Amino acid sequence: MALVAMHGIRKAFNAVPALVDASLEIEPGEVMALVGQNGAGKSTMIKILTGAYRRDEGTLTFDGRPVDFPNPGAAQDAGISTIYQEINLVPHRSVAENVFLGREPTRLGFIDWRRMNREAEAALARFNVSVDVQAPLSTFNAATRQMVAIARAVSRKARLVVMDESTSSLDEREVATLFDTIRTLKRDGVSVLFVSHRLDELYAVCDRVTIMRDGATIGVHPMSAITKMDLVTAMLGRALAAAEHRLHDAPPHKAGAPIVEAAGLARGRRLRDVDLAVHSGEVVALAGLLGSGRTETARVLFGADRPEAGSLKLDGRDVAFGEPSEAIEAGFGFLSEDRKIEGIIPDMSVAENLTLALMPRLAKAGVIDRAAQREVVNRFIRRLGIKLASPDQKIRELSGGNQQKVLLARWLAMNPRLLIVDEPTRGIDVGAKADVLTMIRELAGAGLGVVMVSSELEEIISLADRVTVLSDGRSVRDLHAGEIDETSIMAAMASDVPTTGAPHG
Repeated sequence: MALVAMHGIRKAFNAVPALVDASLEIEPGEVMALVGQNGAGKSTMIKILTGAYRRDEGTLTFDGRPVDFPNPGAAQDAGISTIYQEINLVPHRSVAENVFLGREPTRLGFIDWRRMNREAEAALARFNVSVDVQAPLSTFNAATRQMVAIARAVSRKARLVVMDESTSSLDEREVATLFDTIRTLKRDGVSVLFVSHRLDELYAVCDRVTIMRDGATIGVHPMSAITKMDLVTAMLGRALAAAEHRLHDAPPHKAGAPIVEAAGLARGRRLRDVDLAVHSGEVVALAGLLGSGRTETARVLFGADRPEAGSLKLDGRDVAFGEPSEAIEAGFGFLSEDRKIEGIIPDMSVAENLTLALMPRLAKAGVIDRAAQREVVNRFIRRLGIKLASPDQKIRELSGGNQQKVLLARWLAMNPRLLIVDEPTRGIDVGAKADVLTMIRELAGAGLGVVMVSSELEEIISLADRVTVLSDGRSVRDLHAGEIDETSIMAAMASDVPTTGAPHG
């Protein structure tokens, strides 16, 4: 008997269907992958399962009994725990407090701290995690916080743990630890619903895959019985070959004059000695392992952080940005790695989010020119193919890929000279990823300078005209067209000293 059985699920928002005929079955002790493009209905399906949304039609049974959870608390009480991409814990509280948040053990009417700390240690030890459970959660890395969230879920005697993009902020070693934890859950008979856009992860840890497209479930397969290409094709409803050829086979861009040149940039221990040059009409990728200084370099270029050493030239002249507004005035745009925290304003509309940076230019005597705003918004919705019910819709209701397109449109509306994009495809599906990467290539072809930070070597190899490789806060190699391949990039990442001098054009 299936632990979870959802059939004929339908859900609409403002008469716009999000789910039209969705189904999902998960067996006891099974790791089920749930995949699909952004907007396919995965998040809506999960929210119905976990009580955040109510379905319009369809049936839902859990452990053989029909259920209709009125809220997430009821789903948790029934044995369903969810771990989201943005971990929902309290950073300034201790590890033990987070494990037992809202259900602290008591003795004589007071919190039994000794028991809570002891049981938190035991819950974490189950997953080979040994930390000071009395220390604030904020003092630990993302992987430990993820384990705390899992320990919290399992300590509630969860029968099903939903992991929604839980690996997006983890490095390879931390992902391996998480996968060991998933296998432990599976051994103990706990089911896992695993959502990830990284196909390799699905094949590493999942038993079966449920594929969704356009609000419907279109296939369920054992992972061993479906190839990656067939899986991608099923998600998209079309082959990715055309998009891949556009990227892989496109000739290198013809670089123009240098826009920005950095030498010896340093800030704290994360940024020690970085040289970088970006010309108009080229894509320069910053490659490196986590902690190599990629994001720190991007933030210094944009004026979000001030360098403690080094120089920065704009059009050959020395410049020092004291804050991002000065970089924006100089024609820079910055698409942050964390769209939830540093990108979108969730309760504002798509139109307001898209034109946020442009507002000063749209205002006349302090009053926003609404007609001009609508023209800009509609133009970029069409240009980037943003899927939405209305420009007045709250941006938090859009899929991750469409949110990312809105943020990209925000900077394109400023007509920038240099666009810095930090992990532009993180947490979005393969279809939206191809759209974003193709747009970046087209922008460079039109003369825009692009700095791209990416953890995906495939993206870098397919898109970059030049690659600056960072290691331990230093630029260690500058690769040009003809030199850019996986072996060269990985060898440079593993090196300790620079193998070239300053970047050249």
